[in-house]
Amino acid sequence: MRLPCTLLLLLPFTLALQPQPRTYSTHAYYVLHHSPSSSPLADSLQALGVELVEQVGELRDHWLVRVPKPGSVSPSLAGRSEQWEDGDEVMQRWLALQHRARAQAALTSRGEEDARRLVRAIRSLEPQVPRQRTKRGDPPPPPPALFLPRQGPTPLLRPQANITTAADVGNYLDIHDPEFTAQWHLVNELSPFKTINVTGVWDMGFTGAGVRVAVIDDGLDMDSDDLAANYDAAGSWDFNDHVPEPKPRLSDDRHGTRCTGEIGAVRNDVCGVGVAYDTRVSGIRILSGPISDADEAASLNYGFDETSVYSCSWGPPDDGMSMEAPQDLIQKAMLNGVQNGRGGKGSIFVFASGNGAGNGDQCNFDGYTNSIFSITVAAIDKDANHPYYSEACAANLVVAYSSGGGDNIHTTDVGKNKCTSSHGGTSAAAPLVAGVMALALQARPELTWRDAQHLVIRSSVHINPDDPDWEQTASGRRYSYKYGYGAIDGYTLVQMAKTWELVKPQAWVDVGELDLPGAEMDWEGHMMGGTPIGPSGVSSSLSVTGDMLQENNFERMEHVTIRVWINHKKRGDVEVQLESPNGIVSVLAAKRPRDFDEGGFKGWQFSSVKHWDEDPTGDWKLTVHDQQDATSNGSFLGWSMMLWGSVVDPSKAKLWQLPTSVPPDDESGDEDAEEPPTTSDGATPTVDPSASKTKQLSKPTDHLPGDHSDQTGEADQPAFTPKPPGEPAESGVADVEQPTSAPSSSPTSMPSAPLDEGYFNHIKDLLKDSKWLIGTVVLVGLFIIGAGFYYWRRRHRRRAAYKGVAGDEVAMSAMENGNGNGVGRSKEVYDPFAVTASDEEDEEEEADETVALTSGRPRSARPEVGYHDGFLEDDDPASAAPQRLYRDEPEDADKPREEANGNAEDKEEEQPKSTTREAGTGDEPPLV
Repeated sequence: MRLPCTLLLLLPFTLALQPQPRTYSTHAYYVLHHSPSSSPLADSLQALGVELVEQVGELRDHWLVRVPKPGSVSPSLAGRSEQWEDGDEVMQRWLALQHRARAQAALTSRGEEDARRLVRAIRSLEPQVPRQRTKRGDPPPPPPALFLPRQGPTPLLRPQANITTAADVGNYLDIHDPEFTAQWHLVNELSPFKTINVTGVWDMGFTGAGVRVAVIDDGLDMDSDDLAANYDAAGSWDFNDHVPEPKPRLSDDRHGTRCTGEIGAVRNDVCGVGVAYDTRVSGIRILSGPISDADEAASLNYGFDETSVYSCSWGPPDDGMSMEAPQDLIQKAMLNGVQNGRGGKGSIFVFASGNGAGNGDQCNFDGYTNSIFSITVAAIDKDANHPYYSEACAANLVVAYSSGGGDNIHTTDVGKNKCTSSHGGTSAAAPLVAGVMALALQARPELTWRDAQHLVIRSSVHINPDDPDWEQTASGRRYSYKYGYGAIDGYTLVQMAKTWELVKPQAWVDVGELDLPGAEMDWEGHMMGGTPIGPSGVSSSLSVTGDMLQENNFERMEHVTIRVWINHKKRGDVEVQLESPNGIVSVLAAKRPRDFDEGGFKGWQFSSVKHWDEDPTGDWKLTVHDQQDATSNGSFLGWSMMLWGSVVDPSKAKLWQLPTSVPPDDESGDEDAEEPPTTSDGATPTVDPSASKTKQLSKPTDHLPGDHSDQTGEADQPAFTPKPPGEPAESGVADVEQPTSAPSSSPTSMPSAPLDEGYFNHIKDLLKDSKWLIGTVVLVGLFIIGAGFYYWRRRHRRRAAYKGVAGDEVAMSAMENGNGNGVGRSKEVYDPFAVTASDEEDEEEEADETVALTSGRPRSARPEVGYHDGFLEDDDPASAAPQRLYRDEPEDADKPREEANGNAEDKEEEQPKSTTREAGTGDEPPLV
């Protein structure tokens, strides 16, 4: 099917159109990442036999396409649907196209054949399967609320105002909403300083006017008298039903309306008021039914030119046994948001940390909350104590008030004039921070997404000073895994924002990747070797030098991200901690008793904000411990580290790109252009290739205990108990130090990995460059000799099916097994045609070749889930290999521990497989 020229001319204008309805019952959908410099889009659509639907949200060169399913044939594609009985026709056509391109590469000169040109243009093709992002149930009705006299913080209002009660505050500010005096998180007569402290901000005239906040959730009741006046339809969309109005349509579609009321409930005579009661509020509905990754990605960028803040009270499961990261398209959308949202100032993403602490869960096992792009918000209760549901981790930035200590958050509910007094969990904490950010943006519209994070850290209130979880950081601030940098303080934050010096653009340093001796991983993700985790754990060090910082234009540090490769029979037994050169320890992973997963950590990314503003120069030590259970042991294979911060010289600043991304302005058509640096991702966690892509996203009220509202919190217990930083390694297991020749990573050049001498080093050198093979064929000119040599090499690669995790030419992060993020710093060789043979023998041979060419990397050879930028460059066919998203489907939360252990023997006798249920069955465990 070839698009008419007139339609192609109209493509730029489709960006302004509303999303088109989806018909998943009659059509199969795909996301096509297309490079316009290599071939016209129409040619690629025709070659694949698909029809264009629209661009994927705000992601440039990403197109949603479709074909009819069997029994549902469109006139333009008549006669094709019957071929589906043999499999996915579109993917078969894509594989055949790659096969033809490979044949042409051996027989013709570069650029002369259409197949090779088309394969260059099609950067990836990814099927879209609707998946249920399951909502979490609302908490049960709370016990009778205790509304004792309380007073707001002082001095917040004008000194001459005679204000002693909440009613006085309401009268002074002309707020007459009946529930206002019950909104203790705004005005607390009993404990004046235990509020989010915004009444003084209102008194200064900042109420959120002119700022738009979008609540991504299960809908927004725009007919509510408490929200109608502030509702902004232009920033709203229903991605579940594909209609403009995100109205709650299901019986349990209440969560989004409640969160919206916390932010923007108007000042009138219904319920209470929002933190920014004059802000414009929009609803983006994604949690009320199955949606595709393309739709979730579009939702995170919807209206991002005008929408300033996205409030997200959902994420992966917080059941204490799951580990999940956003898939490739979603990660691209978040990166696109912070780089291009609000005219380049960046979208501000606020995420709830999760309610799984009672299950032993931690927010560093959630790829949304440990993203450097998120403001991660945990909860404190009415008494400013830590409620036992709120998850702790080194990625927590701040806390806000929510349920616990005998009360909940009082806000708007679904209905004409309905209210609720039972909203809670970290779901309720995150919208309060989103509202405070709206106030700050009214006071200072120029703030960037990183300015928002800096202001949150510097303005937060140090609560419960005697809590042993507080630790002094190298910058002189206090940090807690439970409280982050403290409780949100709206008045201090807005006052600081008015005179805040905007931060310089972002900088990053790829410190390096390090393999431990004997570490191996095959292309299916099976990890072998490494250093056994002994009683004293295993430690490994990477060094940061001043030259590294200078080469990368790096001035001041913000986030630290770490990827780890750990093989273990029981993932929940593993503990990971990072020690900085200044002796500051970040606990990245503590014990999770309910996590019996046997897959270990295959490049999972942790993050920490505990080292903010610390001098990073010196040796960083990563230590891995476990519980020393003889039946569940493991080994440490390797790790990598990225530093994120601000630049020294803004004129030399560069925008970060996901390693597999094509530069958006690369229209030169130069097929030999150098690929972008394939440095460690740093922004997104890595995933398991054997796991299903099915996932659910749920509100953090799932797993929220029924007594979350009236249970007394604590302020006297550490979240984690780190191992002594100086504890020596087990006798006979020395610390693995970084080689002295390990280079730094420059964002403008292709760095090499740290040296790890092994048997396959010289073989990898040969595999990196295919010119010798093509030259032999051309010079000798004898097909038989060339073919014989070709099959000899295949047999040789079978013998090398298992390789080191990262050798001279394969960076540690190249073991990435997921979604296109985390590709190693060094270029890698990838042959996308190795799985296109139709007969069984060729398939076996080419699978072996994929293992060899990827140097044992756990990447699937399926092109529908990955990227292969530049693999047809004759001079250097380096590319990122296909990747798949990690998905740990949790075991049933009610399954006895004995039953989980009892199946261990059976699991060892069979290939690893996904435990994911089919989407939409209704029996999946809810996800955060």
